[in-house]
Amino acid sequence: MIGTFVNVGTIIVGSLIGGLFKKIMSDRVNDALFIAMGLAAFGLGINAVVQNMPHSQYPVLFIVSLALGGAVGTLLKLQDRVDSVTKRKGSDGKLGEGIVTGCLLFCIGTLSILGPVQSALYQDHTFLFTNATLDLVTAMVLASTYGVGMCLAAAVLFCWQGGIYGLTLLLGNFITDTMMCELGIVGGFLIAMSGIGILGLKDCRTVNFLPALIVPPIWCIIAAHLF
Repeated sequence: MIGTFVNVGTIIVGSLIGGLFKKIMSDRVNDALFIAMGLAAFGLGINAVVQNMPHSQYPVLFIVSLALGGAVGTLLKLQDRVDSVTKRKGSDGKLGEGIVTGCLLFCIGTLSILGPVQSALYQDHTFLFTNATLDLVTAMVLASTYGVGMCLAAAVLFCWQGGIYGLTLLLGNFITDTMMCELGIVGGFLIAMSGIGILGLKDCRTVNFLPALIVPPIWCIIAAHLF
């Protein structure tokens, strides 16, 4: 787990550094950063979808995932719960949006998914150390926009990578190329939704759709045993 601990540490450090920059920036600069983050998130999301869609083994799985995930998240009122927590912490209401965007960027990627697998099976932390370097920069940029509260995303990353690490110890390398592809498509749509929300084009309530990320892994594991 040393790679995950390093990754978590870089997000915290990056958030602290970015948070200091936010305090000395003007409102006009902050507005520019929000636009930049919105465009970046939307572009990264669409890129993930375009890259993975041609290789999908289950072309309608992402539709089912988004529909089921959105329904479950809405019933559980996930967005409202996140908003209430961030507002109690004295944020302007945008911190929750930033944390969700950060968690998606930190967690939905090849390095962040395969890294814990490599670490558990071979004690090879190369992927996670590389991911930590990238996340350091990303956390600085996000925190300079949303504030030091972005540190909270480190806890989500720890649970995500720790869960993959634990499952790998129990099940072996259960992550297949197909699972990565389908997860990349759903994750790409969620990142793009975050970008749309940051730009103020539409409040997609992205948090309510986070359960959609659970559907592709479950389906791929079931399909592997049935077909």
